[in-house]
Amino acid sequence: MEMKYFDLIKPGTTHDFVKYRRIAVVVSLIVNALVLVGVIVWPGLNYGVDFAGGTELQVHFKKPVEPGVIRDLVGHQGFGEPTVQRYGNEAENQFLVRVERIALLTPDKAQQIKASVSQALPGLQSFRFDPEVGDKLDFFFKQAVDENTLRSAVEKQGTPVKEIRQLVAREGAEQEYTVITQGTADKIGAALREKYGQDQVDVVRTDYVGPQVGKQLRVDGILAVVYAIGMILIYVGFRFDFRFSPGVVIALVHDAIITLGFFLVSRHEFNLTSVTVILTVVGYSVNDTIVIYDRIRENARTHKGRPLRDIVNLSINQMLGRTILTSGATALSLL
Repeated sequence: MEMKYFDLIKPGTTHDFVKYRRIAVVVSLIVNALVLVGVIVWPGLNYGVDFAGGTELQVHFKKPVEPGVIRDLVGHQGFGEPTVQRYGNEAENQFLVRVERIALLTPDKAQQIKASVSQALPGLQSFRFDPEVGDKLDFFFKQAVDENTLRSAVEKQGTPVKEIRQLVAREGAEQEYTVITQGTADKIGAALREKYGQDQVDVVRTDYVGPQVGKQLRVDGILAVVYAIGMILIYVGFRFDFRFSPGVVIALVHDAIITLGFFLVSRHEFNLTSVTVILTVVGYSVNDTIVIYDRIRENARTHKGRPLRDIVNLSINQMLGRTILTSGATALSLL
């Protein structure tokens, strides 16, 4: 039995793509400019906790709830303007709740706790608290102390203690105790359970990222895309000709910005996984571009004397079916 092949684009198709190049350039510039303004000026990307910093909870509810109610409830706990976003489909009743704070404790409150501990345990040598690390207090004593006394001194200031850890120290060295207090995630979870019922709310996961770490991750993400495009430019220069490289780079930058535009308009959370998406799009884009460049070079040898415009049109038409299938498959995989 003879196998029949299906042609998505019939052989001999002669669409004049080059004819619309000026219109395409103008539209592309306008769209790219709008995306950049949206990303840089307003409204900005919906950064996930990876980039924005703060605390993010994935919360599962046993029954349907309204995101506006969650937002108001969390906001009334003293966390400013929280972000509440549905996670998955509506039937799953899962939400991402993000607040900009990591530590529930403030530096002033930490100092009050230090004074209380110093009064209860005079052997306190030093104290450490970093709000970017979380609700964790480190106490250093001359000698071992009673953990119950330490707990009482901390809770005397209205701060519930979850756990006390004593770090093993050499004989004669300072004794270090780490006190883990009720944190941001604990307070949000408790408020939600009080509202909807203890058995109706499940905190699936909690992520913490400090502001400085988030800023560094944003820079690293941008550099990853820039380095990828730079290496592709060098590859195309050696693979074909450096005259081809600018066109590839412009196309890749265009594709990366358009992908950013999708996140900007859809308000999907932009995190480290999103950077992977952009790099994937860049990779597939350059692959398709190189295939077309290769066909242009081949047709230039086969059809010597023909105008470059005709050769470019011929090459694009010949590879149009492949381009549609590759781009479509890539888009489906990224949804």
